[in-house]
Amino acid sequence: MQGKSCCAPSGRGTVPAAPALTRRASDELKALVAATLVPLKGGFFEMGAARGRYPDDRDSPPRRVWLSPFSIARTSVTNELFAAFVAESGYRTTAETEGWSFVFHLFLADPAGYREFPVQTPWWRAVAGATWAAPEGPGSDWHDRATHPAVHLSWFDAQALAEFTGTRLPTEAEWEFAARGGLKGKRYPWGNDLVPASGHRHNIWQGDFPHTNTADDGFTGTCPADHYAPNGYGIHNMTGNVWDWTASWFGDLPHAAALPPRDPQGPAQGPGRVIRGGSYLCHASYCERYQTHSRSHNTPDSTTGHTGARLAL
Repeated sequence: MQGKSCCAPSGRGTVPAAPALTRRASDELKALVAATLVPLKGGFFEMGAARGRYPDDRDSPPRRVWLSPFSIARTSVTNELFAAFVAESGYRTTAETEGWSFVFHLFLADPAGYREFPVQTPWWRAVAGATWAAPEGPGSDWHDRATHPAVHLSWFDAQALAEFTGTRLPTEAEWEFAARGGLKGKRYPWGNDLVPASGHRHNIWQGDFPHTNTADDGFTGTCPADHYAPNGYGIHNMTGNVWDWTASWFGDLPHAAALPPRDPQGPAQGPGRVIRGGSYLCHASYCERYQTHSRSHNTPDSTTGHTGARLAL
């Protein structure tokens, strides 16, 4: 098993891109997707952090960026939406074609029975049969979490969904603009307090990672994609719950210049595609990447039980 130092373990490393789908979505599915999109005016914003915690993330200092108008989904792609895509397209995900995916150890009845895991992140187990439709492997099912984000999606899977429905994945800059919800320089989509007086605002780990999750926020795994109050743009769960794939390769943030970068796409290549937002497994003791500026990356073929997607247009 491959691995990396973040909480999102790398996958196979040799899986080719999924074949292009020859069909396109029905008008009904396109309308379903369109109804999830929130139009944003774009404009200037400060991308990045004043001081990042992890130097390898290259998420600081902040720099001024300009974005054209775009739309982004108010939630991550849900199981019911992904199921509709699969039903129309016949698409098979990376985890399905390869026969396995990474599942968090506490979700398994006998974690010790799964002997393949990344050395650096041993709380993940390679589980045969784990897919978006069976998130913990054989015997589990997506139907009891239809409104939760679809997980075990590779970047290739997210891209196939976007192409089929006439949408795309957001760039990293677009994702962060949307996550900030109109606030400038704040750690979270609602402000600077991890847990404001009104209560928990996103789904992350509480307790002793990776052994005990006290679930003070109400969840040990994913929560419904729209469970917590939205940010100022009406967008839910931009931090916590599941990582979102973006269109951008990982590298340095856009260079600061006299003229702010316009619609930065990111580098032409990199060690992986950027993932944003953190997940229900993020905790300050290990992976405090649940802030609006936080970033990580993974290989496009990687699949885990805490990585999904969010569409844009």
